[in-house]
Amino acid sequence: MPETRLSPRERLVLTAIIELYIATGEPVASQAVARFFADRDGLSSATLRNVMSALGEAGLLEQPHTSSGRVPTAVAFRYYVEQITQPGRAAAGLGASVQGRAELPLSEARRGQIEESYNGVSSSNDYLERTSHVLALISSGLGVALASSTTGQVLEHIHFSRLSTGRVLAVLVTQAGAVQDRVLAVDQPMTPVDLETAGTYLNENFRGWPIERIRAEVARRAEMEREAYRELLTSVEELVRKGALAAGESTATIFVDGIANLISAEQDRERLRQMLLAVEAKQRLVELLNAYVDGREQEVRVVVGLDEASPALQDLVLIGAPARLGGGNLGTVAVIAPTRIQYQEMIQAVSYIARLSERILDVPTA
Repeated sequence: MPETRLSPRERLVLTAIIELYIATGEPVASQAVARFFADRDGLSSATLRNVMSALGEAGLLEQPHTSSGRVPTAVAFRYYVEQITQPGRAAAGLGASVQGRAELPLSEARRGQIEESYNGVSSSNDYLERTSHVLALISSGLGVALASSTTGQVLEHIHFSRLSTGRVLAVLVTQAGAVQDRVLAVDQPMTPVDLETAGTYLNENFRGWPIERIRAEVARRAEMEREAYRELLTSVEELVRKGALAAGESTATIFVDGIANLISAEQDRERLRQMLLAVEAKQRLVELLNAYVDGREQEVRVVVGLDEASPALQDLVLIGAPARLGGGNLGTVAVIAPTRIQYQEMIQAVSYIARLSERILDVPTA
């Protein structure tokens, strides 16, 4: 909703209602708003009722029951987020002016809690897994961390280990410091010597290459040089074809924590069932994060109402940001929670955690 359609008084009242609703979880009655503005001239109970009625007609407030107070709509929450995240905008709320990019800093206690939670983390997968837990804990919502695909990443080292007949563990390390591992189901039996030789070939020939280019080049060399290096290239081609250097959503690594938080917040049992189905379909979460959070950007993205992704997620908000490592994209970290969330603190927390990856994993920023 364009800001020009709201007067300063309407912005003041709307922001107060939103923040009172966030604080209490209850519909906000005109009496509660009047008590809050008791010391302000020109905001009598009659005036507030008129303003709230106008905000309701504008689609910013709704009344769950005839005798109850008002509840902010998704449109109102989007408007509120714009006020606290867009440069040059201001919103008056709870007696203070909130300006700029949600610049109220995290408290020292919260920063200490977050950093202490990462003790012992030494790899990118550890960081992402721990992040999902930390975000679930501090948001009382769902904490999600998605590892980036290998698209655009550069090979540092790859190692293969034989798990059993037909099963091989591939551990891929990128030059950004990300570590990815996957179990490959191969058609032809491979000995430990075969796997060591294949790993040595890839490391000696393709260290420093973009992973996307390696797959294409291996296929080209296998076609041209099959006779000269038949056994070696057959093994390498098989490992690559089975996903040793795979990228894309089908191999995405995603960590999710805090489903119990959503269960406790949802009263409608059927809607809860639909919500859990949507959340448990991790591919849907991968699509959600990829659709809304751009790994090339630095900013935190806030999306209120996820009904475009799934009707079951319509009353949830996503707050996400890309985590960087060595100048590359490590992955995406995000909170998915009911719209009644402490937006300013969560925006700052997600941003802070996304930036921690460089320091935790001891990679200097670019």
